[in-house]
Amino acid sequence: MEQDITGLTGEEYTERISPCCSDSETLSQRDTENDDILELNQFDGLPYSSRFYKLLRERKELPVWDAKCEFMDTLAKGRFVIVSGSAKTGRSSQIPQWCAEFCLSVQFQHGMVVCTQIHAQQAVDLALRVADEMDVNIGHEVGYSIPLEACSHNDSVLRYCTDDMLLREMMSDPLLERYGVIVVDQAHQRTVATDVLQGLLKDVALQRPELRVVLLTAVDPDPKQLVHFSGSAAPLIRLQSPGAGAGVHCSTGDGYFCSALRLVLEIHRSEEEGDVVVFLVTTQEIDLAHDILCHEGQSVPPELGDLLPVAVHPGRPGNLPLLEEGGAARTRRVFLTSSPNEDFFWAVGSINFVIDAGLEKRNVYNPRIRTNSVLIQPISTGQAESRKQLTGPKGKCFCLYPKDRQLPVQIRPRVVESDITSTVLFLKRMEIAGLSHCDFIDRPDPGGLMQALEELDYLAALDDDGNLSAMGIIMSEFPLEPQMAKTLLASCEFDCFSEVVIIAAMLTAPTCFIVPSADMKPEATQSHMKFQHPEGDHFTLINIYKAFKQSQQNPCCNEEKWCQDSFLSHAALLAADALCSELTDTLKRIELPTSLPAFGSRSNTFSIKRALLAGFFMQVARDVDGSGNYLILTHKHVAQLHPLSGYGARTPKLGLPEWVLFHQHSFSEDNCLRTVTHTTPEEFIQMAPLYFFYNLPPSESKDILQNILNHQYQKEKPATSHEEPQEDRTSDRTSDRCVVQ
Repeated sequence: MEQDITGLTGEEYTERISPCCSDSETLSQRDTENDDILELNQFDGLPYSSRFYKLLRERKELPVWDAKCEFMDTLAKGRFVIVSGSAKTGRSSQIPQWCAEFCLSVQFQHGMVVCTQIHAQQAVDLALRVADEMDVNIGHEVGYSIPLEACSHNDSVLRYCTDDMLLREMMSDPLLERYGVIVVDQAHQRTVATDVLQGLLKDVALQRPELRVVLLTAVDPDPKQLVHFSGSAAPLIRLQSPGAGAGVHCSTGDGYFCSALRLVLEIHRSEEEGDVVVFLVTTQEIDLAHDILCHEGQSVPPELGDLLPVAVHPGRPGNLPLLEEGGAARTRRVFLTSSPNEDFFWAVGSINFVIDAGLEKRNVYNPRIRTNSVLIQPISTGQAESRKQLTGPKGKCFCLYPKDRQLPVQIRPRVVESDITSTVLFLKRMEIAGLSHCDFIDRPDPGGLMQALEELDYLAALDDDGNLSAMGIIMSEFPLEPQMAKTLLASCEFDCFSEVVIIAAMLTAPTCFIVPSADMKPEATQSHMKFQHPEGDHFTLINIYKAFKQSQQNPCCNEEKWCQDSFLSHAALLAADALCSELTDTLKRIELPTSLPAFGSRSNTFSIKRALLAGFFMQVARDVDGSGNYLILTHKHVAQLHPLSGYGARTPKLGLPEWVLFHQHSFSEDNCLRTVTHTTPEEFIQMAPLYFFYNLPPSESKDILQNILNHQYQKEKPATSHEEPQEDRTSDRTSDRCVVQ
């Protein structure tokens, strides 16, 4: 029978749970005077280790512990709780543990605890730390689940995961009945996945009155977030911050980038102790700053110690700091990062300096041209405060912007400025699962929503009523963008799955190409050229993957050194390999046919191009003047091939392809087409849906395609049916097209 805990106060509740609720003096007495009495861990039934009590004393020093009784009382009596506090308060590690204690108090009758993160690495780091604090084994009582990696058990009482992984779990368990408490961390970042999760949880909570939902934010939540779940303001617990460092606003006459690097060197020469976090804006700035500091660090006097720059790219594997204390003596770490990594350094207690450019890069999707525009804009007041909190009360935060600059109060929700095609496909799938409504905190842009529905319709993912088609249901099973999922399904029809799954994995995983320093650039270019394929960059990716697999299988070859010598990212290739296996397993699970490798044959090359066009027919361009100016068919914008493309280094005399299929258009950065492969207008006509072709804007390229189409019609036109209606002829012609369209 379920225990009634709603009448307990926070103090009464915590006394019933575990040693975690006892005061430090009592713990010390237990640890020293009663060594013969072993207390048992209620989560695994084993005696607590001495390390448990040591970590517990450290945990009690965290600011979040002052609010434990209030939190437990609120959680016991209400269904929704919001907790705001910086990363240094300990909110992300302690509150999920208390939620596990809450579930334990009712014998897990309503399920376990899950805590979401926006970064995969942060989910792993927190799970490892919390398992250590709870004195249990990682992968058993505490686990984690991130893309391409899971370390958890069906009986895990607490699981950390990325928000998109929890959304995918909802496809098979719409009401999330495995969980009694759902903790949504970093809710203030307002990512697309986090907003979708909150929108669906509102519906789930209506159908599951026993479910508890906890939101964790670094700053006070948006007023709309406060009233989102119940219509009235949810209980808000504000954690006492440990204090922010002194803010120093600096002049940046020569730009924030140079000023930031100069400050790093001045801090190092000052001999003040402590690591440094530098918040820059773009990936290119992080890489350039890393190279410059590595070079400058060589000329630093030895008595000042080593200067160790660490590039921390959001979402990129293999470039994350070791979140442990006690590095090499006289070594100052300089973490180079960008937004949204404010919460990333929750476990680094040695940070005494923060250098803040006060800007962030935002990718704003333009549905008209189907690509992102890059905007550089000021960070919000909450982000600025979170960065200051990293230093602690004794540190310094150098703000490289004027003190009177007006910063936005709130972070702009990503859902109103992102490509939501994948999100719409997911929500259509959730309609089938019974969750027919996602109550967004901020509704998506209407133009972006219409473009997403139009694109899904072109991909045959929707039926005539706007519901998910059989094709759309299968597409939603893959952790891929809809166009790539459609390409993968088309490869099953064209007997080239073994090759296309490699392309899908390589383009979905982080880029495998390492950006070399300026002096190593010629060597890197020469190294990459050996993988180039004459048919295009998609085929080059297959060459790289196959060469990587050969290095793995060669006992005389060190694969990490092979990657280093080839200027390729070992971590990215491992991720692509894991994704390749996952996609293959998914295809076998839904019983779709695979094919034997046939890479290199003429028929296989043709089949790969057809499969690519089945998904990416909306991303085709034509060289309109023979000099590399490519007109994109969908919106008549003119772009060039990227220099790192296999075709990019060619001059027109060497023969640029007239028609290309491309994977990405980097509109704002360099207006280049990335990852391109040669195609023909005949192949395009064969694979693109006719109603997409007729909706293309007028252009010379469209006229060329129309002439080819008319010529085909004349050849196919039966001599005895001159009076056949136009719509009947169109129907007959489309019936001969590939099944996936």
